[in-house]
Amino acid sequence: MNSSFLFNVTTIAYFAAMVIFIVYLAGKSKTVGFVATLICWAGFLANTGAIGMRWVEAYDMGYQQAPLSNLYESVVFFAWSILLIYLLFDLKYKQRAIGAFVIPFAFGGMIWAQWSLDATIAPLVPALQSNWLTYHVITCFIGYAAFAMACGVSIMYLIKVGKEEKSAEESPIGGILGMFPSTKVLDDLNYKAIMVGFPMLTLGIITGAAWANYAWGTYWSWDPKETWSLIVWFIYAAFLHARFTRGWVGRRVAWLSIFGFAATIFCYLGVNLVLDQQGQIVLRLCFCHCRGCGRLQGRTNDCFDRTVSRGSHFLQHSFYAARNGNKINARPLKFLF
Repeated sequence: MNSSFLFNVTTIAYFAAMVIFIVYLAGKSKTVGFVATLICWAGFLANTGAIGMRWVEAYDMGYQQAPLSNLYESVVFFAWSILLIYLLFDLKYKQRAIGAFVIPFAFGGMIWAQWSLDATIAPLVPALQSNWLTYHVITCFIGYAAFAMACGVSIMYLIKVGKEEKSAEESPIGGILGMFPSTKVLDDLNYKAIMVGFPMLTLGIITGAAWANYAWGTYWSWDPKETWSLIVWFIYAAFLHARFTRGWVGRRVAWLSIFGFAATIFCYLGVNLVLDQQGQIVLRLCFCHCRGCGRLQGRTNDCFDRTVSRGSHFLQHSFYAARNGNKINARPLKFLF
């Protein structure tokens, strides 16, 4: 048995839990909800074991690194974080209907990782060999997971409040929507999830700055990844500010929560995918030009600094190594957090 097997078990468990939570909403059986929760715990334990086993596998290969170093590992850790947040909220609030709207995020991440992403364990580039990176990833993804929880709860809120507004006051909502928590509870859970996620995101940005200073000698450079991280931070800061000072509740904060999570996903994946393509283009242009005539060698730093984030600076190092005839053994950065 290896980590890949346990990750497959995790994916199956999350899928089963998602389906059973939907059945729970339709059938209104507490036993079904309890079974779905048990499967969530089983999947969470399998996910935990898989991450731990992958860590051991990396050490056995001579790589002293936590399993948080590429896109595959970040996605499966994201799924683990979502289950962690959901199960903690379930233990405290016992609102199991929420699972039908939160577990799909974890399952979606796992199925994408298992089917589409490269699971190869490879050595880290020197810039990533820092404990600050581990702290940065853990805090960021726990924050992201709390935002996923808030997004799922907000979707439930908007569905239920929309139905309530269409229904007469004397006719209570039945069916699947009758299994939803009250709009007041959903609004409160949205707020509490963001109260968990916002401090974690703040710590993630701080530890990320410390890591950047260790790796590149500067805490902040306003590259696209850092800028989008700050945008996400301001969105959730605006959420809390509006809640505390303006008394915002209901639809407005639900939509703001959903918008914030969309921005979070773009910061996590969208920025990196765009920048990775830019970095590859710049690398090819600079490399081909320098091979041909040796000009522009002093300008490549500026070229990269203006177009790509720190995550793509490995391409710059690769360019210089290739230009000097050195073999590149480390893999490029597939993402930064």
